[in-house]
Amino acid sequence: MPTIDNIDVVQQIKDKLDIVDVVSRTVILKKKGQNYWGLCPFHKEKTPSFCVSRSKGIYKCFSCGEGGDVFSFLMQTQNKTFVEVIREEAAALGIELPSNFGGSPEKKEIKQQILSVLKDAAEFYNMNLISSPSAKKAMDYVKSRDLSDDVIAEYKLGYAPNSFDDFYKRFEGKYSNNVLEQSGLVIKREHEVGYVDRFRHRIIIPIFDENGNVVAFGARALEAEQSPKYLNSPDSLVYNKSKVLYGLYQAKNAIKEEDSVIVMEGYFDVISAQANGIKNCVASCGTSLTQGHIGLISRYSKSRKIFLAFDTDAAGIKATQRGAEVIKEAFVGLGEIKQFDEVQGALNNEKYACEIRVVSPPEGKDPDEYIRTNGGEAYKKYLNKAKLLLDFEIDLALQNYSKTSSVAEKLKVIKNVIPILNNIQNPIAASEYVKVVAERLNITESDLLKELRAAKNSAIVPYTKQEVFVKKSISLLEKAEKNLLSMYLINTSYFLPSQISNILKNEELDNETLKYIKNTIDKLSSEVNNVDELIVALYNAFAENNNVKNIITDLIELAKPYEGLSESDLRFAIEENLNNIKRFKLRQEQEKIRQTYKHIDDDDVQAVQIQIELKEKLKNRLRTGDN
Repeated sequence: MPTIDNIDVVQQIKDKLDIVDVVSRTVILKKKGQNYWGLCPFHKEKTPSFCVSRSKGIYKCFSCGEGGDVFSFLMQTQNKTFVEVIREEAAALGIELPSNFGGSPEKKEIKQQILSVLKDAAEFYNMNLISSPSAKKAMDYVKSRDLSDDVIAEYKLGYAPNSFDDFYKRFEGKYSNNVLEQSGLVIKREHEVGYVDRFRHRIIIPIFDENGNVVAFGARALEAEQSPKYLNSPDSLVYNKSKVLYGLYQAKNAIKEEDSVIVMEGYFDVISAQANGIKNCVASCGTSLTQGHIGLISRYSKSRKIFLAFDTDAAGIKATQRGAEVIKEAFVGLGEIKQFDEVQGALNNEKYACEIRVVSPPEGKDPDEYIRTNGGEAYKKYLNKAKLLLDFEIDLALQNYSKTSSVAEKLKVIKNVIPILNNIQNPIAASEYVKVVAERLNITESDLLKELRAAKNSAIVPYTKQEVFVKKSISLLEKAEKNLLSMYLINTSYFLPSQISNILKNEELDNETLKYIKNTIDKLSSEVNNVDELIVALYNAFAENNNVKNIITDLIELAKPYEGLSESDLRFAIEENLNNIKRFKLRQEQEKIRQTYKHIDDDDVQAVQIQIELKEKLKNRLRTGDN
């Protein structure tokens, strides 16, 4: 646990971390009022109950109760210690930690060495492509894609030599075998001593994270017999393919400017598009779209407008459908998916969870081929005409129908289109789509509506057992003690934390955990200058105690209603909380006496003593005006 001497550097790190941005790495958030809401990452839910407050720098789930600050979130979601989180964020922000900051830097050093060897590898492969005679076939292939020398340099395209261990021999003296293996660049020999290069006789495409670090590689085969066609780096300490998008580093500013993102299928699709002026495009790295990818995209596009621009062959259509489902699942509970274009041009897209469009250029060409043939401007025209997902799904369902289709074929098409129509949220839009589909299928609207109603009525919603959280019921006394503790955390110019501590120094709390928190606050209050510093110090002091951090978050929330009160009103609120605690303590004592009295013989001397004690308690209650 860091000492108070380290609070300044921890606060410096915290000041540079926007909790909304950090949480958005994991949770898709939507702004409602002053706060941001999303599905809780700590339990399964369909209705958002997870709230993030940028102004307070905290998060709170109002269903499962989890809460904390930005460091707590990183610890919980990444399964890391407080020290590990601080070290990683300090390194990312370029902030130097004191030498006495706890924890071993070993893991950090390994990650830094992996990043270093990956950077060296990118330079090694790039120089091979540019200058090695053995790279002629690779260079010919790159040039056949109409990629200029500037593009090759910008994306650091390279060539892995057709050798078992060229790379390993080049860097075995600079890096340990452990680092080389963990980077994914070499593989340990199974039956012999030593290592072999993972990538051999392949075009190398470096994969950058959103900060511009080389974290992995994609490698394309140069010979027909090479398998697989694309070989990718394995996951590592610095790379998780489910959370990295190819091209995002180059595209992120354009995504913000365009407020949209184009998701393509391959590395060269992205390179070709960006090189031809279509900057806001990305691709997954050898895997299907994941919710991690969608969360990453949502951080850069406020309206969450996503174009799916996969190949137009059967595999590409399946990828589009699969990607659309992942996107819809990621935004469950955050609002509707946009299903139709309004007549008015400038409507607020915030009412939609996201907008999904499908780009389908003619002639069955993939984006790279189409752009190289027709140019970037022609592709942009198809972007402007891209269909909403709903229209794409309907057209896809109806594509196998023609006037010569048999009755069985027609019924099959109707069966496929019904779930799509039943999923339209807006009743007017649904009515219009029914008209269009009925006309295209050459059936009456009434017959189609009958089928739609029948499908709805027969649909059986499977029972899903929901995760139930039994919230611990707390006594009135505990509630009053929490309210009292929240007084320390009121942002006001009237009282410093040390002054509140002085006012409450003689107050003994009943709850052991709250007593522990109060004692810690009293110790820290003399070492901090304001409430913000006190909150940081508290989260640091209880960095490894999730239960206490949840309570601290509750206290911050409880303090909110008291903000803005005058000095006299604040003093009154403190006195009122103190009186409530006294009253609830007295009630507990009286109830305890009553329960004891029930189990004692009336003739017992002890019973007489208890009666006298009870009368005294009642007198005190009347004297203080308690009810």
